[in-house]
Amino acid sequence: MSITRLADVIQPEVFTPYVVQRTMELSELIRSGIAENNEEFNRLASGPNKLVHLPYWSDLEGDPDVMLDSGQHTPGKIEAGEDVARKLAFVKGFGANGLSAYLSGDDPMRVIADRIAAYWERVYQKALISTLEGAFASGSMSDKVLDITEEDDPLLSGETFLDALQLMGDAKDLLTGVMMHSAVETYLAKRQLIEYVQESEQNPRVPYFLNKRVIVDDGMIYDSDAKEGVMYLFGRGAIAWGNGSHPNILQTELVRDGLSYSGEDVLMSRRIAILHPRGVKWLEENLREDPSQSGDSTNPTLPFPNFAALECGDNWQLEYEPKAVRIVKFVFSIDDSESGS
Repeated sequence: MSITRLADVIQPEVFTPYVVQRTMELSELIRSGIAENNEEFNRLASGPNKLVHLPYWSDLEGDPDVMLDSGQHTPGKIEAGEDVARKLAFVKGFGANGLSAYLSGDDPMRVIADRIAAYWERVYQKALISTLEGAFASGSMSDKVLDITEEDDPLLSGETFLDALQLMGDAKDLLTGVMMHSAVETYLAKRQLIEYVQESEQNPRVPYFLNKRVIVDDGMIYDSDAKEGVMYLFGRGAIAWGNGSHPNILQTELVRDGLSYSGEDVLMSRRIAILHPRGVKWLEENLREDPSQSGDSTNPTLPFPNFAALECGDNWQLEYEPKAVRIVKFVFSIDDSESGS
């Protein structure tokens, strides 16, 4: 009897780039334009260090002088700065038994790749949410947060959403997308504030809220008891996304466990990446398994951040001018007892 093994259907040198490509195709972050991926970010993610340095030039500042008929003008100078991103590294194995139902398909490599690509797309979105929670927990980001939950009018509406946009001042038109919990999307849809646009025949309709593309993710903060939620408003390219590789780390590896009773094939999938909010510097001060216990000698230091480390505000600091960071956090309440208009 012939038995199909993972090694019979997967060629790692073909499979790995296909999974990366499918992950990017599936990602709402990429399709919405919020995350930018290019060869430069991929090259930086593949470099030898755990930190990625992103130098930049500050904008030109200062008032001009009045032209005089004598004397000399003193020129200003352009300032340089440096943003810092942190590489992420994850690994996940999948046993052949969990995939066996799919191996009889017409194109088993595509089926397996799609399943794993969808998994990594969810992981990256979760990593981004943890990153944003940590970045906005930094005291340096207070000018980028609008929290109306303690105000006289704490409810999410078109008007209060515009107040959140106004945190960007005259750069508010740079914000083109918003990420929210599905319960918040439903709340807005009931009030006819969500417009669903059919952008292509192959894809489902895309939701828009006040002309901002909506990304729905139930990893977003939403307290169903307190009826309080969080939105992140984004501009195009606000997130730098790089897919890295290293010659000593096999991104796809097939492992055969011959000691198990029936034998088991395991597909090991590894990812090195940067997923960085541009303009918010990583500080690497609290890279511990439990960031809340940074001084505990029994608390191991991590080679790469876990989700808890990403969520620690001590690891982040605003680097750009606030308006140059194309992300805003909006904290609000909703009232389900209110009748929709």
